[in-house]
Amino acid sequence: MNENKRTVVVVGAGVIGAAIAFELQQRGRQVTLVDRDEPGQGASFGNMASIALDFAANSGPSTMRKIPGWLMDPEGPVWLRPSYAAKMIPWFLRYVASGRPSRLKQIEDAGMSLSRHALGDIRNLLDAIGASDLITQEGCLAIYETEAEFVGDRDHLELMQRYGFEYKLLSGTEIRDHEPALSPTIAKAVLLPDNKTIRNPYQLVLKLIEAAKARGANFVSGAVQTVERQAGGRMAVLLEGGRRIEADDVVLAAGARTRFIAQALGEPIPLETERGYHTQIMKPGIDMRYSVIWPRRAFMITPTAGGIRVGGNVEFAGLDAAPDFRRPRVLVRHAQRAVPGLQVEDAKDWMGHRPALPDTIPIISPSSRVSGVWYATGHGHLGLTFSATTARLMADMMTGIAPAVDMTPFRINRY
Repeated sequence: MNENKRTVVVVGAGVIGAAIAFELQQRGRQVTLVDRDEPGQGASFGNMASIALDFAANSGPSTMRKIPGWLMDPEGPVWLRPSYAAKMIPWFLRYVASGRPSRLKQIEDAGMSLSRHALGDIRNLLDAIGASDLITQEGCLAIYETEAEFVGDRDHLELMQRYGFEYKLLSGTEIRDHEPALSPTIAKAVLLPDNKTIRNPYQLVLKLIEAAKARGANFVSGAVQTVERQAGGRMAVLLEGGRRIEADDVVLAAGARTRFIAQALGEPIPLETERGYHTQIMKPGIDMRYSVIWPRRAFMITPTAGGIRVGGNVEFAGLDAAPDFRRPRVLVRHAQRAVPGLQVEDAKDWMGHRPALPDTIPIISPSSRVSGVWYATGHGHLGLTFSATTARLMADMMTGIAPAVDMTPFRINRY
């Protein structure tokens, strides 16, 4: 460790924390990365490997129209455990408020301001760690079984057009020309050419940390209890068991668990967990060129991690409830409807916790209360997509460089 460098503790070794750690180490900081688990074992392990530039606010009109039906459908894409419903009320009221037309436009502007940089930033990051082969050249296909499904997604397509993101409509044989594995019952598709796929998102996290370590960073295993500002102005990160790590700055990027540290610091944030499921199939019996998203059913099929991954959906049940592995089996049945040749052999189910804020956009911000504390959390379904951009913006703010994006919408005290 170089004791002359300004020191930073990054709490959270998922893709966001790992990218920030690497970027700060590159900028001349001395970084210690801390996580309660092994690196990349949280939401970053099981995401759908998609660089999804087509940002859409979860509280947009098309989603709002669908939610009542989704909640009533036992096989729908949104599940709320009755035992957790009362705890969701404050979060859900904020979610509804974020769907007001004036607020929705602000959210869309903010999300798209990150999306504009995301692909270039992730490519630059991969080049910097010598892992440019981790990203595919193919895009993503959004599929629709009926004309009504396609019309129901028009808000999303209009949003993309409004912000200048490319897409191409496909129908009939064009769909199977792009992805022969798709069922002939798929009537329409939209090709999203810039929505690339990461070949193995878990390996991406490991390579980021390996590259940060090669430049002098280190990793500490431990659960963070709180962060304190000391009399001399430096920060102290307190771990379970009594260990204490001192630093000049602390970045909180611990996913859904960031809310507990924030609360202890006196700035509570409405951060929930959107539990997501996937099934990783290592012997799928087919090859797929593109990742596929089915908007009506809100799930994806992605060639990644050496097989085919089927996942998505949202379950609200908190951090501690046991997984309900009936959920990924529903997704697999839907996937086999879209891809009839999909076999399920050598498969494993998984559940993880997406950190979700009610207005969809993340917190990328200095603390409003404690100088030296920074936040990078609440990326929801777009943690992988926005990881490199978040790292660059965070490093810019921490090193006194004017960010290329207006950071006002991402401040922690916006609620």
